[in-house]
Amino acid sequence: QVQLVESGGGLVQSGGSLRLSCAASGRTGSTYRMGWFRQAPGKEREFVAAIAWRSSNRDYRDSVKGRFTVSRDNAKNTVYLQMNSLKPEDTAVYYCATHLFGGSGWDYWGQGTQVTVSS
Repeated sequence: QVQLVESGGGLVQSGGSLRLSCAASGRTGSTYRMGWFRQAPGKEREFVAAIAWRSSNRDYRDSVKGRFTVSRDNAKNTVYLQMNSLKPEDTAVYYCATHLFGGSGWDYWGQGTQVTVSS
């Protein structure tokens, strides 16, 4: 089992910045990669960014490239999402997820943190 706890969400004006954190506990030694997803009201959950736990590989959805940066601190079992130049369309609940070695995909999820960008 892995427990994920997100923090750092809030209300920010368009063009502003926020930094999300996701702390993992439990079976963290089997982490393959960690990622961020988001879900806006009335929409499906979508992939935002992911980072490999043992290499420098990072992936981003096109709409956040150049604005968002995913990073990690292996010693703290924490993944971060630095979000700059935020837009109202970035408003959503942001979820952290982990993909374990040998897992079937995104195996565990956090409870989510709300990000609201006002215009």
